Amino acid sequence: MKPGLSLLMLGLAVSGAATAFAADSASPEEDRLTLHGFGTLGIARSGNDEAQYVRDLSQPYGATRDWSAKIDSMLGLQAGYRLNNEVNGVLQAVSRYRYDGSWEPEITWAFLRYDPTPSASLRLGRLGTEFYMQADSRLVGYSNLTLRPPPDYFGTLIFSYFDGIDAGLSKPLGNGLLRGKLFAGVSPERSPFVANITWDLSGTLLAGGHIDYQDGPWQVRLGHTQVRFEHELPLDRLVPGITSAYPALSVVDKWTRFDSLGVVYDRGPLQLQLMLSRTEHDTAAYEDTRSGYAIASYRSNRFTPYLGYSKVKSDPIPASIAPPGITSATHSDQHTWFAGVRWDLQENLALKAQVDRIRGAPDSIFPFRYGPTASMPPWDGRMTVFSVALDFVF
Repeated sequence: MKPGLSLLMLGLAVSGAATAFAADSASPEEDRLTLHGFGTLGIARSGNDEAQYVRDLSQPYGATRDWSAKIDSMLGLQAGYRLNNEVNGVLQAVSRYRYDGSWEPEITWAFLRYDPTPSASLRLGRLGTEFYMQADSRLVGYSNLTLRPPPDYFGTLIFSYFDGIDAGLSKPLGNGLLRGKLFAGVSPERSPFVANITWDLSGTLLAGGHIDYQDGPWQVRLGHTQVRFEHELPLDRLVPGITSAYPALSVVDKWTRFDSLGVVYDRGPLQLQLMLSRTEHDTAAYEDTRSGYAIASYRSNRFTPYLGYSKVKSDPIPASIAPPGITSATHSDQHTWFAGVRWDLQENLALKAQVDRIRGAPDSIFPFRYGPTASMPPWDGRMTVFSVALDFVF
């Protein structure tokens, strides 16, 4: 389904639901039911056709020299229903560019939340992933300062939601608030691999948590997540028998660990962000990676200019463990300078423009896509991306 048609259909559904809700305004259920939405209308183009620029690796193809609306545009609808003072439910559907190239709406949240006390919560159902700080809201463009979360940092995070449970607890500490969360569940998703081949992530175990402390303008979060894959990468469809010949390439029952640190300073017109992460794999199919970014912004009336820097680098796997032709496909070694401006046109509506200048080694190919074939054409590791987006919530 084309993006315009899919977004229009979901928009009509949102409009119809909102109209029905408004018509029932005299109902005693009105204060129990809430309806909200969010969306982004964005276009982007890059400076070459060899490596295709993607928002993250959940997208099968990306932007080239031609302007494209597919990598950033999306539309979401969220409905909430309060059963009583302690229990409420949330359902969220999102239409975006998916692993299979379609725009079919998908259920990204569907959970019941139980708050036995003001400082404790328990959620059960389909939940957003919180591997990193701000990861759970990365699809809501309006809530993010930049036009998109930096791909050098968030790009390899292919998990958007999972089916399971999480538990949170908060407690005053000193002059601030200490919060913690633990979660566990399984993924129901799929991910693009190469060409027209997808990887089945269903049944993959996700478990982890984070500790968060906020004191005045400062917020600091430490996070850890472990992932155990249920299904093999479809490597044998590219090179028959490769997994049997090199058992180290197997991912089944192997663990991947994500560690992260996030720091945000937000006071008055000034906001600063610093994020660092490390990803380690027990399998030789993926290289271990370190990444991070820093952003500084200063708001002046309705305009917020910002400047950022991000970097990602992975460690090559010795040829004695796995064939270089396979492992080099997951190599990253690049940095990006990005600058932009956010213009808050009115409440709940923001226009953004951004330029990304990517500078990397020619073998930094993992963060990109490469067209309808499995081959990876050579490129010099340099790319400039221009983007414009209109973000809204309602």
